[in-house]
Amino acid sequence: MPITTVIFDAYGTLFDIAAAARRVAAEGSFPALKDLWQDLASDWRNKQLEYSWLRAVTGDHTDFWQVTQDALDWTMERHGLSDPALRDELLDLYRQLDAYPDARSCLEALRTQGIGIGILSNGSPAMIATACDAGGLNGLIDKILSVETVGVFKPSPKVYNLVETKFSVSRDSVLFASSNGWDASCAAAYGFVSVWVNRNGLPLDRLPGRPAHILKDLADVPNLI
Repeated sequence: MPITTVIFDAYGTLFDIAAAARRVAAEGSFPALKDLWQDLASDWRNKQLEYSWLRAVTGDHTDFWQVTQDALDWTMERHGLSDPALRDELLDLYRQLDAYPDARSCLEALRTQGIGIGILSNGSPAMIATACDAGGLNGLIDKILSVETVGVFKPSPKVYNLVETKFSVSRDSVLFASSNGWDASCAAAYGFVSVWVNRNGLPLDRLPGRPAHILKDLADVPNLI
């Protein structure tokens, strides 16, 4: 079936999840972060995902902003950081993550093709709306779909089903792009035509679903239509 709709994951796919730690380190106000920011950004992201999966399994749902704060608190403690001002600065910048340079051009190209465009994210609606505004992506997204509608994080099928429900499309007409290998694989198992945006050159996850396409960035996504 022809692709009518392209859905993007948000964090790590459209928005640079390392941007908050990198910007704080570059500002120089917190010298402890100068040589630590990459490890902090990585640990923060990994713990954020881990907490989302655990909450999905246990049914103990909370919104992604709380998960993000909890993950940062764990990460700061691991690295011996306790400055409340640093915590506030990191969280403030996380609300306003930079969009990847290839994100806007990709969305603009899809817009000219008349393709439906959406975001499907663990993030709360407020988080995603703020990120789109800060990243200059407003006006390029038709619908923002959040897990808050169903009260469980990815990779629950209830989350992927939001696309069919909200866009009134069949799953095999959806191209789903994510930088998270597990997300791309689970979306493929669900029935989407899945694209893994493998920005970090990682191995393919050993999961039942396999992405139909593996790209290094978003630039070639419009060429898949």
